[in-house]
Amino acid sequence: MKRLFDVCLILLSLPLLLPVLLVVALLVRVQLGAPVLFRQVRPGLAGKPLVR
Repeated sequence: MKRLFDVCLILLSLPLLLPVLLVVALLVRVQLGAPVLFRQVRPGLAGKPLVR
């Protein structure tokens, strides 16, 4: 029942939040440059590179 409630809540709130998230992403892109989502290579198991 909780899973159904969560999915319904997300589906109802997504149209309201999506424009806000797009504006924030655009502002980050303009102010800080690309990429909007931060990625970093870190050492993983046995020292193999792990991209996060």
